[in-house]
Amino acid sequence: MLSNRKIVFTKPWKAEICSDEFNEKDHGLDEVIIKNRYSLISPGTELACLSGNESWFKLPSTPGYISVGEVIASGDNVKDIEKGDIVFSYGSHSQYFKINANKQICLKLPDGLKEEYACFTRMVTIAITSLRVSNIELGDFTAVMGMGMVGNFAAQLARLQGGSVIGIDLSIKRLKKAEECGVGLTVPGDKNVLKSKIMDITGNNGVSTLIDATGVPAVIVDSLPLVSKRGEVILLGSPRGEYNTNVTDVFNYIHLNPGLVEFKGAHEWRYPVKPDPFVKHSIERNSKIVFGLIKDNRLKVKPLLTHILKPEQAEKGYNGLKDNKDEFIGVVFDWRK
Repeated sequence: MLSNRKIVFTKPWKAEICSDEFNEKDHGLDEVIIKNRYSLISPGTELACLSGNESWFKLPSTPGYISVGEVIASGDNVKDIEKGDIVFSYGSHSQYFKINANKQICLKLPDGLKEEYACFTRMVTIAITSLRVSNIELGDFTAVMGMGMVGNFAAQLARLQGGSVIGIDLSIKRLKKAEECGVGLTVPGDKNVLKSKIMDITGNNGVSTLIDATGVPAVIVDSLPLVSKRGEVILLGSPRGEYNTNVTDVFNYIHLNPGLVEFKGAHEWRYPVKPDPFVKHSIERNSKIVFGLIKDNRLKVKPLLTHILKPEQAEKGYNGLKDNKDEFIGVVFDWRK
């Protein structure tokens, strides 16, 4: 039995480091045991869980779904992964854990990919769905609302796809981060002047694609006038919170003129986890593509890695992401010591 440290949300807005025993020999034929090296906080989901308002996440419980770690045991049915391999997986904020490698994401890191950077793969594969469902073509104006991790990566990916990308955020510091990551056009999200600035940039046409990475319903509705006729609005962020509006105005944007705006959902789980002969994209395929983009520095990660903390500093990380969003963006826990 191994002594296992893990982060536990014990009650709303309380994150603690706890210990229990872990049986490293208790795994099935399709499972691997992983010793964590790095894990990344997914701010939107994990802060919602920490608030106690996510019905599927019952407190107390261990959060997290992004890990890079070392395989210390492997079932007989597991192929392509061996003991000693460093793998990216959807593991939790726990020093030891097991997963089904034949059904879940568990991928050996390619040589030359920094482990702490590989953690960001999950956030990129969340963002990449917005590109997979989009109609973005070379030279199209594309706006991304929200320059947090997911929005920043969506903007970088849209640029790689050939779009003329505009990053939008209320935070000047996040816009500066976006510029460091190669997003050439950035605009503060002041709704009093936002439309005029977007129209100036786009020759009064608006953007053909608007990707919302905020998940704030009011932002989505307020952004509709930025979109050109026969444009598209892609819902990348998961909407949370109550919002009251006249939905007839929203429906008219979709219905009139004709087809003024098309709405598209871009949740990552619209694609299968493993490759499927009848589906072009899968989360595994996307993850391997992202490995290459990060390794070749075509996708910028370094400016977004703002903090590497010990697991015992969990509260600092979560409080920073909640209360100091300008300074805390990418928070990684280092489990190696």
